[in-house]
Amino acid sequence: MFESASWKHLRIPFSFYLLPVFLFALALTPNLSPDRLLIVLVTLHFFLYPSSNGYNSYFDKDEKSIGGLRNPPKVTKGLYYLSLVFFLIALALGFLVNWQFSSMLLVYSLVSMAYSHPSVRLKKYPYGSWLVAGFFQGCFTFGMAYAGLSDFGWEVFAMPHVLVPGMLTSIMLWGSYPLTQIYQHEEDAKRGDVTLSLKLGKQGTFLFSSVWFLLTGICFAWFFLGRNQEMALFGFLAAMLPVILFFLIWFSFVRRDEEKYINYTWAMWMNRISATALNLFFAWYFLENTQVMQVFE
Repeated sequence: MFESASWKHLRIPFSFYLLPVFLFALALTPNLSPDRLLIVLVTLHFFLYPSSNGYNSYFDKDEKSIGGLRNPPKVTKGLYYLSLVFFLIALALGFLVNWQFSSMLLVYSLVSMAYSHPSVRLKKYPYGSWLVAGFFQGCFTFGMAYAGLSDFGWEVFAMPHVLVPGMLTSIMLWGSYPLTQIYQHEEDAKRGDVTLSLKLGKQGTFLFSSVWFLLTGICFAWFFLGRNQEMALFGFLAAMLPVILFFLIWFSFVRRDEEKYINYTWAMWMNRISATALNLFFAWYFLENTQVMQVFE
């Protein structure tokens, strides 16, 4: 459990790519306290997500590049136990907020475990896994973070002002999710995992994502304009500009030579650019929406 290989599979730095959803929830949270902010941030990004990464890595047993690891080391039973330790720590930290937040962490973890566990293996169902991953990493995580930050419970999922922005994050993830699978076709096919990207084909994945990126822009424009936040809309579009430019450049190269340009390096750069741009935007949006000095008095 204490082998360096097991810790590498937790991919703690990879949590940076999942931070935009948390920051968006943070920006819209009305009942914020510094203590809950720290607990929720640490719970999600340092324990829950790494636990999920490690657990799924153990059952996937990838031999080629995965998100955050160019050359993943061979998994051992220790990784399985380490992922469960992180899972239990996440649940315990969740109770520091309230039992309902902890139960949300449990639901998220069980769904994440079902993604790769051989008894369920959601990953082998192209559309089902796409829908489930996008919803739980997006809308459900948004609601979970909102509940933890605000000291609320399951009632948040019946609140339109939580569900609407939560669904926006899912729409965004439904567009980007197939791109994270695009360089793993060979290994997924070998295991019998028919991912959505594998089903769509490499160029089909780009076309599919482009439609969802357009839908994302339209929906966020509707959201910000509905709140009379024109500056937020301009900020969001500015953040998306480098993402779309990189996407178009990558697609233009792929159309010339799929084998050369569909690889781990290009996919990770897509992740880095989008995560960095969105993290900066949602951090700015939080500062615009919150009287920060009052929060931390």
